[in-house]
Amino acid sequence: MTSTSITAPCASAGPSPSCSTDSARSRPQKALGKRTVSIPAAIILDIQTHLERYAEPGADGRVFLGPKGATPRRNHFNRLWRKACSDAGIKGLHFHDLRHTGNTVAASTGASTRELMARMGHSTARAALIYQHASAARDRLIADALSDLVDKGRKLKRKQDPEPEGHAGDTPD
Repeated sequence: MTSTSITAPCASAGPSPSCSTDSARSRPQKALGKRTVSIPAAIILDIQTHLERYAEPGADGRVFLGPKGATPRRNHFNRLWRKACSDAGIKGLHFHDLRHTGNTVAASTGASTRELMARMGHSTARAALIYQHASAARDRLIADALSDLVDKGRKLKRKQDPEPEGHAGDTPD
């Protein structure tokens, strides 16, 4: 399965300050509130299952619906979220933490700040930089990549200038 793209109606999924609610529909507050993002192939089936079971049908359908078919208000959504986390044995996870985690993982792939800004819908680098955490593992990957570049450079140099024979190039060993 390959990655696919969707057009996201708001900067974040679910009820949030980035979306205003009018007549039980969430709509972007800004004219530029829609963007297309690629979805990792590994989670496409999970998203399709959620949409089939819990979401409103159609391209403009809402992703989260309350038990009576309305858009959940923030307080009600948070209660549903906490219950779902509790049922799954997860403590202290806020809904927005999913966005932070996803963006941090996206940043760990080596995406540029500009690419992260486009993916997250940020207009400034400052917001995108929040997700570019330094880590020992990433530092090791950077060091390994630098080492590979040095090794490639040395191999190229050896091909161009073979080692001279002897200690100084003119004396036998």
